[in-house]
Amino acid sequence: MKFALEVRQGRESAGEFAEALSAQIQLLGGSVITDDKTPPDIVVGVGGDGTMLGAVRRSLIWDVPVIGFNLGTLGFLAEAEPPDLEPTVRRLIAGDYDIDERTTVAATIGGVTALGVNDVVVEKIDTTRLVSLDVVIDGEAFITYRADGLIVATPTGSTAYSFSAGGPLVDHRVDALVMTPISTHSLFDRPLVLPDTTSIEVTVSRDRPVKVNVDKTDLGRLEEHETVTISKGDRPARFVSLGGRTFSGLVKDKFGLK
Repeated sequence: MKFALEVRQGRESAGEFAEALSAQIQLLGGSVITDDKTPPDIVVGVGGDGTMLGAVRRSLIWDVPVIGFNLGTLGFLAEAEPPDLEPTVRRLIAGDYDIDERTTVAATIGGVTALGVNDVVVEKIDTTRLVSLDVVIDGEAFITYRADGLIVATPTGSTAYSFSAGGPLVDHRVDALVMTPISTHSLFDRPLVLPDTTSIEVTVSRDRPVKVNVDKTDLGRLEEHETVTISKGDRPARFVSLGGRTFSGLVKDKFGLK
C-alpha cells in the first residue's frame, strides 16, 4: 500500500511523528510516496485540523481515502491519536477499516470552481466596514445581510468556523449545508440548515468588496454586483473510519463535557 503524508510544517513534534510513521509503514510492508506524480492508496494527515484540510485536498485530487493523526488541539477531523500509531498502520495496510463518505461544498466564481470539505467563507476585506450580501436560495431571493461575512459549511465543517460564528454542530452523516452569517447587523441573524441539494447565490450589493475562500484557500475577490454560487460538491470526501466513535461521543470528548 502506498501512503502520501501531509505533515504540519514548523512543528518539531509533527516532523518527528512523521518520521516514526514512515518507518512503521515501511516496516509493515507499505511505502511512502514523496512526489506529487505517483497516486497513493491513502493520504495521512499529521497535525491539527488545518493540516487535515490539506490532506483532504490531496485525497480529493486522487479520489482516495484520508485519515489523520491528531497532533493539534481539538482535532475533529482526525481519526487516530499518536499512541495508536502501530495498530493503526497495521489496520490500514490490512484494509481493516470502513469509509465514511462526507459531503463536500463547491464554490464557483466566473467559471472557476473550488471544492472543499469544511466551508465556503465570504467575508469583508476592509476590517472596519460591514459588507452587504444579497442571498438567493434555489432561485428565490432570501435576505440581504449587512455583516462581516457569510459561511456555508458542510456537516463536517459545522465544527469549525461556522460553530465559532454561532452555527449548530451537525453530525457528518446528515445530508445538509449550514448557512451562518458572521456578526450580522441584520434583523434576522440565525443560521439555517438546508438540504444538501440547495444552491446558494451570494452577490455583493454595495461597493465594498469581499474575499471568498474554500477551506481557507483563496478562491477570489468579488466586487459590487459580482456573485459566488455555492452548492454541494460533485463528489464526496472519503474519510477512513476505524469504528468505535459516535458523533455525540466525539463532541463530548473534544469539549470535555461531563
